[in-house]
Amino acid sequence: MFIGHFAPAFVAAAVSPARPRLGLYFLAAQAVDWAFFAFLLLGIEDMRVSPGITAMNPMDLYHMPFTHSLLGSAGFAVGFAVLAWLITRDRLASVLSGCVVLSHWLLDLIVHRPDLTLAGDPPKLGLGLWNYPAIEMPLELALTFGALAFFLSRTGGPAGPAIVLGVLLLGLQAVNWFGPEPEAVTPAISITAFVAYALATLGAWWLGHTRRAKR
Repeated sequence: MFIGHFAPAFVAAAVSPARPRLGLYFLAAQAVDWAFFAFLLLGIEDMRVSPGITAMNPMDLYHMPFTHSLLGSAGFAVGFAVLAWLITRDRLASVLSGCVVLSHWLLDLIVHRPDLTLAGDPPKLGLGLWNYPAIEMPLELALTFGALAFFLSRTGGPAGPAIVLGVLLLGLQAVNWFGPEPEAVTPAISITAFVAYALATLGAWWLGHTRRAKR
């Protein structure tokens, strides 16, 4: 799951009564992955390349107890919600931000092989939809662009930024699905992830900045 994680961000921004904070919710949607790839650089969490471990993803995500356990994700959700409130002083935005952070674990549960945990220790959980590309790929696109359409239906503004963000998300997902598989885990993987998340968030901030809730 990559761009599918942004579906809850679009929904959260769509139900905001005044100013859509889409950039904030995009940050929330990938907060645990920002942390995971930072922890990967620091040696706190780990993964390895294991070609064929799933049909769509060659990464064996064998050690990520802090970011991809339900308890850890809940901790990130609370922390992000508090930070959002301190920055925005918007109670609804902070609650929605926390919910979007937590949605990351639930969406990962659908696609991951059993490598997620409840609190860092076994049992390991995952429904393994990455082994069924014919189901996972259209599902992820439907989630993402269905949520984008919902956001656009609830807000008014120019079409240009929405088109740019949609094309950007499609491009990033295409690279994720069809780009060359890494041969080893290197810092370049984390850096690439940071760049991809930053580009998506920048596009979302621009789109949110140009939209207002319909009355």
